Amino acid sequence: VQLQASGGGLVQPGGSLRLSCAASGSLFSINNMGWYRQAPGKQRELVASITSGGSTNYADSVKGRFAISRDNAKKTVYLQMNSLKPEDTAVYYCNAWRAVVGGRYDYWGQGTLVTVSS
Repeated sequence: VQLQASGGGLVQPGGSLRLSCAASGSLFSINNMGWYRQAPGKQRELVASITSGGSTNYADSVKGRFAISRDNAKKTVYLQMNSLKPEDTAVYYCNAWRAVVGGRYDYWGQGTLVTVSS
């Protein structure tokens, strides 16, 4: 599985961006897909995830502002980000994982930089 992220950029506070993550290869064994982010000097954190059945999970800091969705036919996951704040500034990484014996195996896309600044 290969993941290609796009859609980052510079946006003013209160603005919106939509990130896309296009997957190639078989997603048959993939359990979840989602987005993580890493701000300078901080650990990578989960932003949002979505299961193959469409159930979603969000970090508390983005609930009500971000929405994750997926188009299975296009093998693409989207992250709609609204009401962006300066603290949302980070490199955003697309993620997919599958269960393996004893844990999980993660696939990562290249990061896309989101900068929220006036």
